[in-house]
Amino acid sequence: MGETALAGVSVVYPLSQIRVALGSLIGVGAGSVLSIAIGARNSQAQKRLLGNVNFLSIIAAILYMALGLLFSRELAEMMGGKEEALILGDRYFRITILGAFFWIYGLAGNMIIRAEGKMKTAAWMMGVGLAVDAVFKYLFVGMLDWGVEEAAWATNIGMVTYTLLGWIYFGGNTPSFRSKLASVRWDKDIGSSVLRLGLSSLIMSVMSLVQAVFVFNALSKHGTTADVAFYGVVYRIFTFLLTPIFGLIRALQPVIGINYGAGEYERVIRSYRIFAVASMLLTLPFWIISMNAPGPVLGLMLKDQIFTAGQLFGQFRIYMAILPVLSFIFMAMTLFPSIDKGKPAALIGIARQLVFYVPMMLLLPPVMGVSGIYVGSFAIDAVIVIWTVLMVKKEFRQLRSLKQQIPAGPLNQTV
Repeated sequence: MGETALAGVSVVYPLSQIRVALGSLIGVGAGSVLSIAIGARNSQAQKRLLGNVNFLSIIAAILYMALGLLFSRELAEMMGGKEEALILGDRYFRITILGAFFWIYGLAGNMIIRAEGKMKTAAWMMGVGLAVDAVFKYLFVGMLDWGVEEAAWATNIGMVTYTLLGWIYFGGNTPSFRSKLASVRWDKDIGSSVLRLGLSSLIMSVMSLVQAVFVFNALSKHGTTADVAFYGVVYRIFTFLLTPIFGLIRALQPVIGINYGAGEYERVIRSYRIFAVASMLLTLPFWIISMNAPGPVLGLMLKDQIFTAGQLFGQFRIYMAILPVLSFIFMAMTLFPSIDKGKPAALIGIARQLVFYVPMMLLLPPVMGVSGIYVGSFAIDAVIVIWTVLMVKKEFRQLRSLKQQIPAGPLNQTV
């Protein structure tokens, strides 16, 4: 649909990801509660979990839709949207808001299935939802030549499909824990544990939004619409190359949670190391291709554009350089909630954005221009990787000092 449409969608994309953040809050928290309860054989926590997930999903969707629809244009302006890009971005964002519940519940439900250890089931459900999204995007945009609103509707249709598959699963006899699909309830111990253990995931997403506010405003002030579109593409490619890491952190969560609930602390330590190294190795081939042939990779989304040496070397490659070792950060963000410790993960998320990103985005772009955004991002993630590794090593020492028993608590008492 053109560079301006791409810039508009890129500007509001972080806003639309808030619904993903809410789904992760509920899903990561519920998955951690479930896996620990499975390891501890706590049947009561398992039985009551889904009702709390339903309740939290409904409340989260209502709040997101109300605030989003009321302030969609103001939020798009806050992200640095201007002129036609602002108009197109606002149109796209408002449509995605209408599908908020299906985003939140669909993601949360899928994370619960993963927490059971049923990775194949969760994967094919997600695959079907993505396939439906892709088919309708091609139909609406590729064949019918419609606009950004229809592209957003295609995504909503994919998420409705995704959610329906989850309802069918939980409504049948396939879950490994007893559940009532239509149950809506609030249990203080379970609900508060879901929120506490999922909080780090929410904070990471919210802090990413804070990061995006400063990045896109810096791009808007020191660059052009083309710079906004270019960053949007770089960010999408960067996120795409993280796919192996994102996949393995979902598999790691039940492995750590169940073993922690059962008191198998050495397995917890070993699992983190295996998953962190494996995900790093899986990203390397794609990363090497991107670093050696950035032009063709960028050309997949920015067609017929000639890239400058500054874009390829001073921006794209610098931004991508840190990617393989980010597996240690993401695995740590899964490790801490899975062992009933949400605070360290939340601390990493808050510090990365507020302590490091905000000052960098205020100081470097006025001096270095648009390239300062990419240089600052690399420097920040390098510092966070080192800090995270030190925190994980400290946690491992504490785990080894624990006696081989399950600590008393509302989530890990055997019933």
